[in-house]
Amino acid sequence: MKVAIYSRGVDLDQQQSLNALLTELNRYDTTIYVYDELMVKFSLVNPADKAPLIPFTYFSELHNAIDCLISLGGDGTVLDAITLVGDTNIPVLGINYGRLGFLASISKDELSLMVDALVNRTYVIEKRSLIHLDSNMPIFGSAPFALNEFAIHKRDTSPMIKIHTYLNGEFLNSYWADGLIVATPTGSTGYNMSCNGPILFPDSASFVITPVAPHNLNVRSIIVPDSSVISFEIEGRTEELICALDARKEIVAKNIELAVKKENFSVHFIRLNENSYLSTLRTKLTWGLDKRN
Repeated sequence: MKVAIYSRGVDLDQQQSLNALLTELNRYDTTIYVYDELMVKFSLVNPADKAPLIPFTYFSELHNAIDCLISLGGDGTVLDAITLVGDTNIPVLGINYGRLGFLASISKDELSLMVDALVNRTYVIEKRSLIHLDSNMPIFGSAPFALNEFAIHKRDTSPMIKIHTYLNGEFLNSYWADGLIVATPTGSTGYNMSCNGPILFPDSASFVITPVAPHNLNVRSIIVPDSSVISFEIEGRTEELICALDARKEIVAKNIELAVKKENFSVHFIRLNENSYLSTLRTKLTWGLDKRN
């Protein structure tokens, strides 16, 4: 088995958990690639009787050489890992070193169970859809896609903006708001949920359009098929606004032409059999803990 370990930042007090992961992987014949910043930070080495750890800087160095990418951190680290994996179909496994962890759903207490499942292939592969951004200006480089959401937002203390929104070329609505979110089913439990948007099941084949602090009380979220192309025209008193894909953002001119659609590839997640989507919702949102139940 060949695995790569990635993290954009693990605290020093979590080195014990990182070493525990390496120990579990070394129980089997495993080739381990480690993100070089992680190796330097923790001075990681394998025991003398095990194969040495192999550092990597860019994911292109691995590509088809690994069976899975292990992400250490919270959901933000998983979102970073998605931009690395791209359309390679290499599955991603998230270990939660953060807080909430909808995507990084495997706890540090499940390391042994997780490694056994990887070796014996007793896990489930979940395919999650992505959202793709088209623009008349070059933004977001080689990764104009997101797992959670696309968002348009006003800058800092500037006045609200008006976002004319079209569905497959037909006018949908003009949103007077601080911003607008188009979330995937996976992203429905993220920024969308914090703006009172609905939760969608991962296989619901939909997008949800949710305004951010709308000025009209009769404006609500709307769920549309993910076969739709959603385009925008933006008006406002300021000349610039924020365009975001997940945690990545760029400052763009308000006359930019933007449209989003379903990406033509999906991302693969490894899920342990014990961790269903419903159990994740109940755990993360503390559903069912009412004393009256």
